[in-house]
Amino acid sequence: MADIPRLNGVIRALEAGNPAFTSFCQADPETAIAMATAKYDGIVYEMEHNPWDIRALRDSLQYMLNRGQIAKSGSLAPSVTPMVRIPPNGAEKAQFHAKQALDLGAYGIVWPHISSVEEAHNAVAACAACRYPRLKSAPMYEPAGIRGDGPTAAVRYWGLSQQDYYARADVWPLNSKGEVFVILMMEDTRGIEALPEILQKVPGIGAILIGEGDLSQELGYPRQYEHPEVLKWMARVVETCKRHNVVVGHPHVDVNNMERILAEGYRFLMAAPVRSYAALDKGLKLAGRA
Repeated sequence: MADIPRLNGVIRALEAGNPAFTSFCQADPETAIAMATAKYDGIVYEMEHNPWDIRALRDSLQYMLNRGQIAKSGSLAPSVTPMVRIPPNGAEKAQFHAKQALDLGAYGIVWPHISSVEEAHNAVAACAACRYPRLKSAPMYEPAGIRGDGPTAAVRYWGLSQQDYYARADVWPLNSKGEVFVILMMEDTRGIEALPEILQKVPGIGAILIGEGDLSQELGYPRQYEHPEVLKWMARVVETCKRHNVVVGHPHVDVNNMERILAEGYRFLMAAPVRSYAALDKGLKLAGRA
């Protein structure tokens, strides 16, 4: 294929110097159909706190495809890029969830609870389950790939030839042509303290996403996201990522904190859609039932 466009919309936004807007969502057909026409750059199927249902993920990926949308755009690039948050914490050193999600065609993996260089290397190298093996003499050898060769479904989903898929199925920004976006979550003080060493020693990290829920639990201020102590530790992550020129993400962005979060330098923003009952509320009020 002569001119393959940038397929991953999150990477496309970041390469253009823009923040990337995303959201967590359920892996089910109705959600997939709704999200496929949203204005997000990408979505993350939430399968850490939801069941790991590989069939639901497969179906959701397929329901995001819209033939009319593809025809009008004239591009293989998905309108909204699907990624997956997998269940295992970093200490579990699991890899098969990432491999299965990528083999279905996901464009990125979110790894929960990364707290050490060793866990980060496993994640990116298991995102060496995101990377195919190569000889030590090959360029960009580290982190050494261990992904098994079974990309039939992903090749079909991306719409590429097998060889073109191999060329693009690598981690960005380590490989500038890579389409796989690896996100590591910092969710405890141990991980935040190790973050400078992680960013220095582990290549291939696309973004660091702060898990402020778990972090606030450890700090003793559960879900008090605006507490000064929670914000202090979050600011430490932002400062470290800026120093190493790595994208930093925020998982709970809304109309109340959007301006602050953009000003602080977050570039991977997760803004959940809000279900509205405005018409119902107005009707109940006019009917005297409010």
